[in-house]
Amino acid sequence: MKTDFLVIGSGIAGLTYALKVATECPDKIITIITKASSDETNTKYAQGGIAGVMNLDADSFSKHIEDTLIAGDGLCNKKIVELVVKEGVDRIEELIEWGAQFDKNEEGEYILGKEGGHSESRILHHKDVTGEEMERTLLEAIKKCSNIHLISHCFVLDIITQHHVGYLITKSTPDIECYGVYVLNLHTKKIEKIISKITLLATGGNGQVYRTTTNPSIATGDGIAMVYRAKGRIENMEFIQFHPTALFEAGVRGQSFLITEAVRGDGGILRNQLGEAFMEKYDERKDLAPRDIVARAIDNEMKINGTEFVYLDCRHLNMEKFKNHFPNIYQKCLSIGVDVSVDMIPVAPAAHYSCGGIKTDEWGKTSIKNLFATGECASTELHGANRLASNSLLEAMVFSHRSFITSMQQIDSISFNEEIPDWNAAGTIAPKEMILITQSIKELKLLMSDYVGIVRNNERLHRANRRLDLLHEETELLYQKTEVSPQLCELRNMITVAYLIVKSAELRKESRGLHYNTDHQIKSTILQNTIL
Repeated sequence: MKTDFLVIGSGIAGLTYALKVATECPDKIITIITKASSDETNTKYAQGGIAGVMNLDADSFSKHIEDTLIAGDGLCNKKIVELVVKEGVDRIEELIEWGAQFDKNEEGEYILGKEGGHSESRILHHKDVTGEEMERTLLEAIKKCSNIHLISHCFVLDIITQHHVGYLITKSTPDIECYGVYVLNLHTKKIEKIISKITLLATGGNGQVYRTTTNPSIATGDGIAMVYRAKGRIENMEFIQFHPTALFEAGVRGQSFLITEAVRGDGGILRNQLGEAFMEKYDERKDLAPRDIVARAIDNEMKINGTEFVYLDCRHLNMEKFKNHFPNIYQKCLSIGVDVSVDMIPVAPAAHYSCGGIKTDEWGKTSIKNLFATGECASTELHGANRLASNSLLEAMVFSHRSFITSMQQIDSISFNEEIPDWNAAGTIAPKEMILITQSIKELKLLMSDYVGIVRNNERLHRANRRLDLLHEETELLYQKTEVSPQLCELRNMITVAYLIVKSAELRKESRGLHYNTDHQIKSTILQNTIL
């Protein structure tokens, strides 16, 4: 297959880019591929909303910029923060023009919420399913574009570069180029090649490397792993954000139900097992401190009391307002026997967001030519050491727009590479036992959760590295001799991402933002990114 533009991922980042390109270039072919159904993305599970300065009478760009810089703990690129905050409003307005419905009051004004780390109310939302509303809007707009082909259940194996046509590629090789991708078509069970002029990675996050995460099962860090294998640049992988308040359900592992930060923005209070409101011990902003601070505070309270969770108390809130703003949270809690009006909600931190990823410039370009990356898989230097709540959807739209602008400038000067060989699967056999893969996935999640979680130290990181070496060795042997499957490829990608997280954590000899190492408690005055 040949396509002018190839988009990998169907969340807000990929769909925004595809829609803009298709509208601007009606004579070009845009292909979107996704490994699950078209709406199964991290975007879909975003509850809280999208941050934007929509009311200049009560808010300002400078306040939003300052809040982002404070949350990022000294590692944000101020230029990037400024352009995202200022350009973000236009992108939000654009989304509204496409049909997104955000909550309004009786006077027709947008209801703006407040979340941790924000000095003002600036979060637009659609009840507690904002991401789902945005995904719906974009998918409906995509369907109207006849030059967009959306292929679901298609698993990307690798980015095609000069390596695949016989050249030796290293990280120091200048001008590595992307020619497309190899994919496993889950319908036909065949490995195919898709040749493209420009490729955009919008593959989302990597929360599934941890035992408990708010991310869906597809979030296995595929894009980051593929770029690393292709000798592209990755940075700041040590900064994994744990959302403070995922719903705790005894015995439940994998994807946890998110209790959005907006609940605390509306007045929810965190309490320990003794019923004490504990956040005032850790930060003057109490329950609305940035996520890194709140997650560590909850982790510490759980260790002090020997429990697996704390409570989020909403009993004092206006219940009619709560049910209207958070209908899905209310119903989910009821389904496990928690009536929010009389019971406190059991919550615990869960892996939520990767602040690092594929290194990009201010136009979404990666270190590999003709390859762009936007959304959670990218590291734009907006988030620094800790993401400010509800800045992620904003970032995705801004950099997808910027990638679109650059793509328009380049597309007519790029030709298809006609020399790409077919995938070579000679000598491989069907896997004999899937337990070799599933057990390795369990081991990976366990070691990352126990050794590379909210609180780390040098010995834990060293142990994680040693165990990852063994998992990597076993998995590569399996990969070389057996036919590829989504499960095997996801395991391979997750091991790569886990290695990048651990290696980056070892390189950072300080505690900063989301990276808290008890052997390096004092922040360094030297601020730099960890680039691998």
